[in-house]
Amino acid sequence: MVKDVIHGVLIEELEGKVFSDKEVPSLCKSVAESITSKVKELGYERYKFCVNVLIGEQRGAGVQVGSRCLWDIDTDNYASDIFLNDSLFCVAAVFGIYSY
Repeated sequence: MVKDVIHGVLIEELEGKVFSDKEVPSLCKSVAESITSKVKELGYERYKFCVNVLIGEQRGAGVQVGSRCLWDIDTDNYASDIFLNDSLFCVAAVFGIYSY
């Protein structure tokens, strides 16, 4: 469900966009805020969410993104998705941490 939300927001916010280094900071913030609000609407009680959005220019080079977390493997989890077009790429991840 969370992955579907991320995917939908990335398409909604980024489809047709052209990379602009001046717009990237506000675009990252906008995408992260949209993802956060839509994930909260799913009703996961007692969870706190950390949303990470990375946007870069498509120039033919590769990129690797990694994350490490210390968490409770029984309750905590994450979901991520990638958006690509001819001009930019975006990697978005949502980390859900259960609050006891």
